[in-house]
Amino acid sequence: MITNMRLLLILSIFSSSVFASKFDMDTYSASLDFAQVTRVLGTQESDGIWCFGTSVRHNDQGWEHYADGWEVLDLDSNQLGHRQLAHPHDNEQPFTRSLCNTVIPSEISKVIIRAKCNKHGFGGKAIIVDLHDAHAEVTQ
Repeated sequence: MITNMRLLLILSIFSSSVFASKFDMDTYSASLDFAQVTRVLGTQESDGIWCFGTSVRHNDQGWEHYADGWEVLDLDSNQLGHRQLAHPHDNEQPFTRSLCNTVIPSEISKVIIRAKCNKHGFGGKAIIVDLHDAHAEVTQ
């Protein structure tokens, strides 16, 4: 019995990485109950490190419901960077915060920026940024 449980655990670990799927850009909620990425400015520094200025819009309602972070993903949904948002932005919508010192492997040409809130998690509109532009800016 214990051997079977170990085998199942090992198989689940390997299958989760083997069957990783591409990020689904078409499934999202446009409701402001979900954090929406509205603009991203990606800048590559001279040392190859990236900085992302990201604007987020959300119906922040104090500490009970607010946009609490955003992340940088590759197209296979692997997290490359995360920006924690420390407080609600009730009276500052949309708001922009930066994440710098982000290392993006050279073989990656596009990244996804998506935001989340502390109540609903992820689920709003994300943005794809083409890194071939030295100063990639995307607005929606």
